[in-house]
Amino acid sequence: MYELMAFGADQVGRLTGLSQWQLRHWASTDFFLPEYRDADRRYFGRIYSFRDVVGLRVLAKLRKEHRIRLQELRKVGAWLGERFRDPWSSLTFYVVGRHVVFDDPASGLRIAPGTPSQIVLPIKLVEISEETADAVKCLQRRSAKDYGKVVRNRNLAHNAPVLAGTRIPTEAVWDFHEAGYDIDAIIREYPRLTRKDVQAAIRYEQQRRKPKQQAS
Repeated sequence: MYELMAFGADQVGRLTGLSQWQLRHWASTDFFLPEYRDADRRYFGRIYSFRDVVGLRVLAKLRKEHRIRLQELRKVGAWLGERFRDPWSSLTFYVVGRHVVFDDPASGLRIAPGTPSQIVLPIKLVEISEETADAVKCLQRRSAKDYGKVVRNRNLAHNAPVLAGTRIPTEAVWDFHEAGYDIDAIIREYPRLTRKDVQAAIRYEQQRRKPKQQAS
């Protein structure tokens, strides 16, 4: 129903807050042309469509609220005019500083019109978070050769002995063992460990403590 509406310049001025001088000047310089005109580009008393009014309200908001320079809007308008029939009324715009970018409905990308045009690539934190979680899982994967193996690394866990492929100190496993936890219970506390790991950690700590026990 909106497509059938027609508005005179006075009405458009009241609807957009733009002056008559601005409307005339924008039309005469081909910056914003009323939709209703004949084949010779003559206007019927500058009659605007509903889409025209929407576009002009967008321009008015960009000019007055966001202080976008007319030079910038002309550059953007010329670039968009070559690619879209009603750019100002059919696209979603964003303001970045004193520049305008828009969502391209064809590609789904956010674009900053210019020469050459620049694609504004969105960074989606949810996706990055998911990618990071996947990367962590890959990092945490252990090879079979790590199972049941105790290692020491001066850059890992303050050089404390840990089970290979993990940051789990053998002493932590031993503490659970001393507290009466069986192997299955310890694995529930450390799901990344296998039975071989738990057994290796207990053996390692038993050997490490033997001299202390004998000395006492």
